[in-house]
Amino acid sequence: MKVTTLSENVVKKAPKDTCDTFCYDEELVQRVQPKVDEVLGVELIFKALSDATRLKIAYALTLENELCVCDVANIIGSTTATASHHLRLLRNMKLAKYRKEGKLVFYSLADEHVHQLVSIAIQHSNEV
Repeated sequence: MKVTTLSENVVKKAPKDTCDTFCYDEELVQRVQPKVDEVLGVELIFKALSDATRLKIAYALTLENELCVCDVANIIGSTTATASHHLRLLRNMKLAKYRKEGKLVFYSLADEHVHQLVSIAIQHSNEV
């Protein structure tokens, strides 16, 4: 009688997710390969939004057109210094913009693209 370990059973039952033979469509590769460099720099957007606090702030800014730094701090449960730090990073990444009104600073999302990106990510997360 052969004794099998749990890991052997898992490996045997796992579906194979690679090709059994190496081949590729040369025309397709030549058409697509030069275009993939268009993503250069885009990873920085996702890196900025990969932080849970910044994503909460961006999401809050999809719910309201504009928020004061003090309101953002209260919404995310942080100090105004922490909120300001995250908002500044979003602004530096061109994901948010701000305006001053007297002693108050108001932030909003930079444009509709950022709004859509965050909204679609939230919607996708809710559907999976």
